[in-house]
Amino acid sequence: MLSRTLNSPRLPMLLLAAGLTATPWTSTMAAGMEGMDHGSHEMHMDASDGEDAPSPQPAPARSRTPIPPITDADRAAVYTSHAGHQVHDSAINSYFLADKLEWQDANDGSALAWDLSGWIGGDIDRLLLRSEGERTNGKTEEAEIQALWGHSISPWWDVVAGARQDFKPGAPQTWAAFGLQGQAISDLDIEATAFIGEAGQTAARLEADYDLQLTNNLVLQPTAELNFYGKNDPQRGDGSGLSTSEFGLRLRYEITPQFAPYVGVSWDRSYGKTADYAREDDEDTQDARLVVGVRMWF
Repeated sequence: MLSRTLNSPRLPMLLLAAGLTATPWTSTMAAGMEGMDHGSHEMHMDASDGEDAPSPQPAPARSRTPIPPITDADRAAVYTSHAGHQVHDSAINSYFLADKLEWQDANDGSALAWDLSGWIGGDIDRLLLRSEGERTNGKTEEAEIQALWGHSISPWWDVVAGARQDFKPGAPQTWAAFGLQGQAISDLDIEATAFIGEAGQTAARLEADYDLQLTNNLVLQPTAELNFYGKNDPQRGDGSGLSTSEFGLRLRYEITPQFAPYVGVSWDRSYGKTADYAREDDEDTQDARLVVGVRMWF
């Protein structure tokens, strides 16, 4: 159909008619475009480009809700005295320990021995009490008590000073006492005390014990005690220099931390002039003992 139209002798006439029809519409569109004000569009864009953006407002020189200055009352409410924790400094506490309360199978019969200590006071200053002794076959062989003031000089050490009263052996005797007590390392307790007697006698004692935790309930405790004297005292059987030693090994079972039965061994020995005094009284210079007892504290 299209090929017949293109080959038709009417094609020139159709193209001429289409051109005449399009000329008035094109002239009308051109006239309309010429009548439009293009400058107004350009002016509008220029005005938009030239408009300044709003500038940020400066921060106010003073807050609408200013913070009041800190007063001495505010500081006192927050900071306490550097002298120490007031709660601990003023609190009065107490502690009692029966480290040894035991039966011993000695060479000359059964014996009951004790080693007790306790204190009452605060974190810095305390009243300390100590007592140890032994009864053999119902007779008191040794007995003493100490009353000391203890003052903390570090978290682990105290200086102590006070008095010691001996009841046996021999006649009662009073000593002035001073020394140190504390922990050299964890669970190693040490007491080092010097004594001056009424008649000018001098003595010293060094004690140490260590708690070795084997299980949650089993604790092995080795102990050692050394006694020294400045001069011979025949009435009490004490010789000068190293007088006596006692070493022990006790295994305890802590039913609770406060209560623990134990079994162990103890070995005592006398030295020098003290051993001579023992021989003169037909006593042994050394003695190994089986011990059974209980340790408790509260």
